[in-house]
Order: sequence, then C-alpha cells, then structure tokens
Amino acid sequence: MATRDDLLQELGLLPQWRQRPHAGLGAADTVPGAAVPAAVAATVAVPSPPAERVEAPLQPDVTAEKDARRHRIAALDWPAFATDVDACTACKLGTTRHRSVPGVGDTHAEWLFVGEAPGSEEDARGEPFVGQAGRLLDNMLAALGLGRGDRVYIANVLKCRPPGNRPPEPLEVDACLPYLDRQIALIRPRLIVALGKSAATALLQVDATIASLRGRVHRYRDLPLVVTYHPAYLLRNLADKAKAWEDLVLARRTMAQLGPPDVKPDV
Repeated sequence: MATRDDLLQELGLLPQWRQRPHAGLGAADTVPGAAVPAAVAATVAVPSPPAERVEAPLQPDVTAEKDARRHRIAALDWPAFATDVDACTACKLGTTRHRSVPGVGDTHAEWLFVGEAPGSEEDARGEPFVGQAGRLLDNMLAALGLGRGDRVYIANVLKCRPPGNRPPEPLEVDACLPYLDRQIALIRPRLIVALGKSAATALLQVDATIASLRGRVHRYRDLPLVVTYHPAYLLRNLADKAKAWEDLVLARRTMAQLGPPDVKPDV
C-alpha cells in the first residue's frame, strides 16, 4: 500500500509541502507529522498589539450655536442693533473692514431698498450707498417722489465690506441674513426693492439671472418684493436705466395696490 509521501511524490507536491520552521511558530505550536505550505508559512505573521485608542476631540454643536445667535439677534431693538453688528465675529469680514454698515433711513419706512454689500466709500463712512451709486439711487428715489430717510430705509445683505469689493460668499450671506431679517421685523416695510442679482438671490433663495427675476412681484416672507438693477451696474450700463425705470414703476404700482398704510407702533 502506498504511503502518504509516495502519493504526494507521485502528484509532484512533496517538495512544496515540507514543514519549515517559522519565527511565528514555536516548538509548542508544531504538530508532529503536520506539513505547513510554503505559501502559508511565508505569510504567517505575529499579531500586533492593538493600537492605542485616541478619542476624537469633542466638536461644538454648530447648529445649536447658530440657532442661539439667530434667536439673540431676533430680540435686538434699534438701540442695540448697530452695536451688535459692529461687534459681530460670525464671519471673517469683521477683521478686514474698517467700519460696519448696518443701514440708514426711516425706521418706520414703507419702502426697504436692499443692496449687496458696502463698497470702499461706505466702508469708510459707515453708511450704505454714499458714492456715485448712492447718488444714482437718490435720483431713483426722487423719481418715485421719495427721499433718503423719507419713508425709505436703505440696507445691504452684508453689513461689512468684502475685501476688494468681491462678491459675497455663501457663508458670509448666511451669517448676515439674521440681521437683515431683524431689520425687516423692526421696520415692517410694505415693500422691498432688491438692488442687483446678489441681493435678489440672497433674499429669494434662488440661483437665477436678474433678467429672469425682473418684471414680476415676488414674495419675501409675507412682503412683496421687486427686483431691479444695482445702481453701480447702471453706471456701467446706461442703456439699462430704462429697464430699471420699468422696475420702479412696477414697484410704485404694487405699493399703490396695497392701499393706505397702517399706523405703526414705535418699536
């Protein structure tokens, strides 16, 4: 009768299945008569000790912090509003601007004009729309029979100037919108005019061209909102002033359709 080694020799397997000593196997681990395949012997490894567990640092509840900040801003009154804006550190713009630009005008205004962000002159003076674009806005108000501070409040989505007048970043808009929401709650305007694409898309929470947003009345919360071009854009594109006038006519007609204003209590 053929032995086991004879059969392995016949199959050509015996040379590859001879038992070999291995650093990971001691004398006590060797079973007499057992063969360890060379491929297996070459890959046997001594288990490493478990790595020391490192606890991840606890992260603050960002959502809870944002909610707490939003509720705090929603409780501000006018005397505390500008001070709170000036002390804001919710985004990096507080470290690069010269002055914050909360807004200006009639705190019981019927009309609220909202632009994108302060420019260099606004950053220096702390008031929105004071340069060439501001003078054009004053002319637009006069065409409606309005004046700065006369039934009008002017603000920006951002209260601090982005470096180099670059477009606002989404995190900056998100940080500043609670302030604009509080201004709207305090002013209780009857109509909002969004000046430029950035202001319009921030308020309406849409990604759209200004051409597609013009010519109709939108809603911000429960308020009618009309979109028109930013005065700075109109200074570079004089041909679109006629379109801006069409938008102002739409805004005036919309205001007239709202009827006489209610008497607002002091806040």
